[in-house]
Amino acid sequence: MEELLSRCPRWALPARGRPVLCAVSGGLDSMCLLDLLDRWCRERQAKVVAAHFNHRLRGAESDRDEAFVRDWCAGRDIPFVSGSGDVRGLAEREGLSLEEAARKLRYAFLRREAEKLGQHIRIYTAHHADDNAETILFNLIRGTGVAGLAGMAYQQNGIYRPLLDVTRAELAAYAADHHIPHVEDATNADSAAAARNFLRLEVMPRLKQINPQAVAHINGAGRRLRTVDRSLEEEAARRTACVEVQEGRVTLSQQALAEATDAVKPRMLLRLFDLLGVGRRDITAAHLNAILYLTRNTLWGRESRLDLPHGVTARYCREWLILETRPQLLTEVQLLPGCPVTWGDYRLTLLDQPEGEGLALRPWRQGERMGLTAGPAAPGDRLILPETHGGGRSVKRLCLDRRISLTERDRLPAIYAGGCLAAVWRLGVDEAFSVSAGEPCRFIQIAEAAKERDHEK
Repeated sequence: MEELLSRCPRWALPARGRPVLCAVSGGLDSMCLLDLLDRWCRERQAKVVAAHFNHRLRGAESDRDEAFVRDWCAGRDIPFVSGSGDVRGLAEREGLSLEEAARKLRYAFLRREAEKLGQHIRIYTAHHADDNAETILFNLIRGTGVAGLAGMAYQQNGIYRPLLDVTRAELAAYAADHHIPHVEDATNADSAAAARNFLRLEVMPRLKQINPQAVAHINGAGRRLRTVDRSLEEEAARRTACVEVQEGRVTLSQQALAEATDAVKPRMLLRLFDLLGVGRRDITAAHLNAILYLTRNTLWGRESRLDLPHGVTARYCREWLILETRPQLLTEVQLLPGCPVTWGDYRLTLLDQPEGEGLALRPWRQGERMGLTAGPAAPGDRLILPETHGGGRSVKRLCLDRRISLTERDRLPAIYAGGCLAAVWRLGVDEAFSVSAGEPCRFIQIAEAAKERDHEK
């Protein structure tokens, strides 16, 4: 026991007097880990709780595994908890592979059980050196970055892996020496069942034929890359320390990005997602490259926009990169005389005479019976204004001329009369709906909703 666990950093082993949770499938690896942790904890007045998750994917065999772990724990006086979930259902609902869905449910179960034991309870899994080497190779094949090539860590997100420097062969020898039984998952012997099985059964044995130390060398490369990964994160954190952070928005100067090396720039962008509060999950290299493309190819004075996962929009204009969570889309609302309506950041009221700030439209002409609505300006809609000299100009172009950003443009109330664009706040009234000063009009009073609320107080 001491020899195997001595390869793990002392800080990653269970502390004296503290309970820990051990994930146990019933296979060789997890049964060895459970035995090791049980022996370690008993010597230090601590306890290990065995946690088994039944994926219910293999029928009676799944129930057999659960019963096996429960009975073995009962014989050793080890506390046992179990759970189960609808793996296939989750996979179908969320478009996941069975492996991904199983992992998601399993770890959710482990975290729930750990919380029942108390705060900051460690969860231990039996990932070992061969698993880590397979993970590094698998990530390499998928086209991962440095973080993926670094492999697994002894501790990550509350999950502890004390056997990362212990090989599968060493665990098999330990099980034989200590008479530790286990059950076999029949699917693990099928190289066609999963990509990892193919790596384990077909690729790794051939690599070991080339060099018996293949696993150790792959893991050694992973550890060195982990150091590189840590350095990149630290440099990215330093270069984004002065990022402007607001609710729902982060802003980074192009200069700060340009001064960083190509290896650090993607990490800086990932940091922006962290600072925005949405995290890095589902942010791929393609997304990061697309953001960097904006910063390199957007002309001065123009603005480019990119929609990203988690409801995030990236905007680049005038040497500033802005990441912000997208506001809910605003829909069209009808304007009725004397009835205030709130639309986005504004309160709109249809009046029969000017009062305060707003837009004045000509009265209906004989035979016209059209309603007035407020909504976002549709793409390509045009206004004829005095400065357009009789020709129409798109709302997009007018906003660019007036230095109105894309986000601001989408939240400017546009007034439609009978389905035709009559006016846009901050831009003006179309020539076909304009009215001369002092003449009767239909007036849409426009006030900022926040200011209206302050006034009411």
